[in-house]
Amino acid sequence: MRPEWDEYFIEIAKVVSSRSTCLRRRYGAVIVKDRVIISTGYNGSPRGIQNCIDLNMCTRQERNIPSGERYELCEAVHAEQNAIINGPPERMKGATIYIAGFEEDDSFAAGRPCKLCDRMIRNSQITEVVYLDKDASLKKIDIF
Repeated sequence: MRPEWDEYFIEIAKVVSSRSTCLRRRYGAVIVKDRVIISTGYNGSPRGIQNCIDLNMCTRQERNIPSGERYELCEAVHAEQNAIINGPPERMKGATIYIAGFEEDDSFAAGRPCKLCDRMIRNSQITEVVYLDKDASLKKIDIF
């Protein structure tokens, strides 16, 4: 059966997440406009910084820091941030970002953007967020 567009692009976000270098969670993001992929991103260390997966060490994990806390201790750039950074700004106006994530055990992670990513999405003028939730359902957020 042929997938609907949202399902199609969320499947691509899942594949993009496989490039993640984070030990705790793998996220992928795909920015799409007019059904054309503009940019992709996954969570991982900035260019030139060693990846947690290569070091086999996560500071937040070692300190038992809960999800959503003490982001300043994490080296990773979020998938949404990387997709925005790598995309052409003029094409993002009116685009949709698709986000999919997985926990260490390969169960679905909540894909709703954090507050910082939400601000970056708004500032890039992306107008819709479609994300995969923990229960594998697709959720949508209209930004403007």
